[in-house]
Amino acid sequence: MLRESLVRGFADGIVAQQGLIAHGRGEMFYYLLGERTIREARIASRAAAALLLKAERPVISVNGNVAALCPKAAVTLANAASAKVEVGLFHRSDERLSKIQAVLEREGATQVLGFLPDERIPGLEGSRGLCTREGIFTSDVVLVALEDGDRTEALVRMGKKVIAIDLNPFSRTARSATVAIIDEVTEALPLITGSLEEIRGDSDEIDRALERYNREENLGAVMRLMASNLGIESSESSHG
Repeated sequence: MLRESLVRGFADGIVAQQGLIAHGRGEMFYYLLGERTIREARIASRAAAALLLKAERPVISVNGNVAALCPKAAVTLANAASAKVEVGLFHRSDERLSKIQAVLEREGATQVLGFLPDERIPGLEGSRGLCTREGIFTSDVVLVALEDGDRTEALVRMGKKVIAIDLNPFSRTARSATVAIIDEVTEALPLITGSLEEIRGDSDEIDRALERYNREENLGAVMRLMASNLGIESSESSHG
């Protein structure tokens, strides 16, 4: 079903050719996870929810794959977190951006940023460095789903807290993000929203969610689980 959504998104001009390749790479890592949301992803998602709740200017960055796979989940999370939505594309065209904006608006987004960029992320060349002052440029927390490592690193260098959703625990995206959620994006976004609603208004639980998360330990546990599923080692990570 996910593949068909991406194929339709490609046919409709929402997904780039390179996005299909990226999804296939992610599928491989999802197989190694057993195609399920593991405990480490739940811990990371709760930490992500805490970051969004503590943020003053949160932004949800959406690319073509997210728009094709789970636009409603992205908009629902943005509304729950009082976050702005900004389209960020590696392979940018006005036509593609307009189509993605229309998809998000159909799902209830009231103001989608990105069509008229007026700032640039320092250190990023080309269209992927374009952003808006109202959105990503002045944000303090940015959620990037299915992004590239260069962009994640550049946002961190700007002093932003970055939440990344990436099925590859070895990627620069996962290893440089403030919080890295190793899960399939259609599962991760609703999980963050659910966690956000659970801990909203509970400052102690918000702090605990952040204290429980350690990026290196979390990614290490994910890697050990993948290795275990391959039969490389016997150590296991609990999952649910």
